[in-house]
Amino acid sequence: MTYLLALDQGTSSSRSIVFDAQGRLVAAAQKEIKQIYPRPGWVEHDPLEIWQTQLETAKEAMAKAKLQPGDIQALGLTNQRETTLLWNRKTGQPIHNAIVWQDRRSEPACAALRAQGLETDILQKTGLRIDAYFSGTKLQWLLDNVPDAREQARRGELAFGTIDSWLIWQLTGGKVHATDISNAARTMLFNIRDNDWDKDLLQAMQIEPSLLPGVLPSSFEYGVTQALGGAIPICGVAGDQQSALFGQACFYEGMAKNTYGTGCFTLVHTGSRFQASHNGLITTRTAQAGELAEYAIEGSVFVGGAVVQWLRDGLHAFQSSRDIEALAHSVPDSGGVVMVPAFTGLGAPYWQPDARGTITGMTRGTTMAHIARAALESIAFQSAALLQAISLDAVAAGCAPLTEVRVDGGASTNDLLMQFQADLLGIPVIRPVVTETTALGAAWLAGLASGVYTDKKALSALWQADRTFTPQLSRHDADLLMVRWNQAVRQACLPPTPD
Repeated sequence: MTYLLALDQGTSSSRSIVFDAQGRLVAAAQKEIKQIYPRPGWVEHDPLEIWQTQLETAKEAMAKAKLQPGDIQALGLTNQRETTLLWNRKTGQPIHNAIVWQDRRSEPACAALRAQGLETDILQKTGLRIDAYFSGTKLQWLLDNVPDAREQARRGELAFGTIDSWLIWQLTGGKVHATDISNAARTMLFNIRDNDWDKDLLQAMQIEPSLLPGVLPSSFEYGVTQALGGAIPICGVAGDQQSALFGQACFYEGMAKNTYGTGCFTLVHTGSRFQASHNGLITTRTAQAGELAEYAIEGSVFVGGAVVQWLRDGLHAFQSSRDIEALAHSVPDSGGVVMVPAFTGLGAPYWQPDARGTITGMTRGTTMAHIARAALESIAFQSAALLQAISLDAVAAGCAPLTEVRVDGGASTNDLLMQFQADLLGIPVIRPVVTETTALGAAWLAGLASGVYTDKKALSALWQADRTFTPQLSRHDADLLMVRWNQAVRQACLPPTPD
């Protein structure tokens, strides 16, 4: 038997999954990580906790599968993107907590870049909008605010990385400082047309080139780890959403997936074309498994499944996240309640960093069940807005509109949510047999580089659908629901009343 180990470091937890060569899940382990909120709008993680939990889950998954390091053909790694770290090259110690992708503290630096007129330049080079979501201004903040950081950077003593680089460094005992193309594409520092760090953008954000990791293909041997008790080659690395696109076998132009995690992330493959969006989306690189550059249009929802965590931990509406479906199912609809979970602003296609969460349409008859249903529906509404924007871009580019979307992530197991998503979109929503497609994509990338698989065609043959949700709502009724959603979004974007 051939086995592949996938490390899946996410926003809320570290997970490790062992897959066999057929893409079947053999064993898994997961540990939650602490969310740190120093101020409103700030979100941090402890880098050492990330490393320790990832290491512990890898060992636990291997133990559950009764495997030794020699039984693992290769290791693949996938990670929460944009989350930014700085560490000392000599000691390997972080100089600050990781600044999480949801964090908004670097918005003033983004405003300064906009004031310099760099929006068009950054969009054309990186495919990204100027936003605190991306890594570049987070790194700039660390250099400006951690004592002596800029001086240490000038002396070449510090290393910058997203979570993938941090884990590769730890796994290889500090021998490898690298990232893959899909993670580099999310920094707002990498030119996705020229395949290199952009000197002009580094200068605009006052970032020393010596801080940066080397950029490699996603399916490639990065090095060997001994951290799990024996030698295992690291052969696949990709940011979580590009990894999920790969794990959904969306290898060709026009194929789309939506991942329901802490946030929601929709990607549609655009082939070898850099296609700029005119509807509030961004352009990114896909996971690279060959010599050719491939691109995707992407939309990001900042708060997806995290709204369920908020109901559980903030409002204590239920004890387990799994309880929300039964609670939401206890009422026939949301009773007119609409929730816009803009806890950290709104991402694509709105890009409203100052938007704040709202719940509208409540009456004396509103119950927690209605709010729970509105919370679930908010995930589908936001994703529907993304996919509508993607369809508009596709038509403008002379491409066919989307005919289906493949779904994955934790909340994709919620049948109520998936049916509502299909109703809003008016196209089939397809859930695969293996919903852990983020980890599966990393395993497949590692399997390609290590010779387990011959090509992407062999991987396409492994992908299987589990259930297809077809629209049951009329387009008229679906359009009315979207009108109500957009009205609620406008309220969430109203400026705050001055004191």
